[in-house]
Amino acid sequence: MLFVDRAHILIIAGNGGNGCSAMFKQPYSRYPRPNGGDGGDGGDVILLTDPQLTTLLDVQFRHEFQAERGRHGMGNTKTGRRGKDCVLRVPVGTIVQDRETGHVLRDLIRAGERIIIAHGGRGGMGNARGKGRTAPGRPGEQRELQLELKLLADVGLVGFPNAGKSSLLSRISTARPTVAAYPFTTKTPVLGVVSMGPGRSFVACDIPGLIEGAHEGRGLGMQFLRHVERTRLLVQVVDLAGVDARDPIEDFHTVRREVTAYHAPLAERPYLVAANKMDLPEAQARLAAFRAAVPVRVYPISCATGEGIPELLRAVWTRVQRLNTAAGNG
Repeated sequence: MLFVDRAHILIIAGNGGNGCSAMFKQPYSRYPRPNGGDGGDGGDVILLTDPQLTTLLDVQFRHEFQAERGRHGMGNTKTGRRGKDCVLRVPVGTIVQDRETGHVLRDLIRAGERIIIAHGGRGGMGNARGKGRTAPGRPGEQRELQLELKLLADVGLVGFPNAGKSSLLSRISTARPTVAAYPFTTKTPVLGVVSMGPGRSFVACDIPGLIEGAHEGRGLGMQFLRHVERTRLLVQVVDLAGVDARDPIEDFHTVRREVTAYHAPLAERPYLVAANKMDLPEAQARLAAFRAAVPVRVYPISCATGEGIPELLRAVWTRVQRLNTAAGNG
């Protein structure tokens, strides 16, 4: 499925219906009296977060969303029907920005969150309530919005292309990202739920491969770096065997530089290092030197054989629990 994480849309709330001008004369009465009803209110445009959605694809090719206008008032003091709301479903993690002012209107981070983003116009008064006068309905609000999706995950898997992030995610979750022996196999972020037992799980996200200059837009660049901001914990996956004739130590430092250059606070984000491809002799020969050069604990793993992955998962789960507890206390 095509992954879309930005969309520009126009939303238009419904106009209010006009008030009715009508007169009613009772039998044997000399003077008629006004009995025109009020117009109905226009429908609202509502944003609703849907946890089943993981992309903005549904709004990418339809740029205008409009609620129904209110019906006009009628005689016999009948109020016009209210216009139907336009409910726009978006993924959890969507940031709503006003394109005209640049202000962020809402950051939708909870499932089932429902907000009115454009209010419908009020219906106009009929002459029964307006003492013989009528009023037209008011126009509904209209806005141009920029929607930006930042995926919500507990753990973000980062690293150079072909380091084994997709293989690791497919090993630890039910997600099935594309896995192949060439760089940039994964071109979109992939989410997977990792089960640690009954009632214990966390969400991991495979961030497409980063390269030097990613924070300036090289490779997949900033197109997907924004998703790193949402994660509580980073797991940097390194190809310790240097299959693509790369230096694992240099790869480690390059990815760290790119992540922090994109968003400085990420320098303080907790992270672990997974040294992948330990089933190869080249990786085993480099492990001691790599551990000496990296300032955090290194977890040797092999996505091919499953070696070391349970220990890595236990460490990740412990960290995620601590971070969740700290966030709850904060």
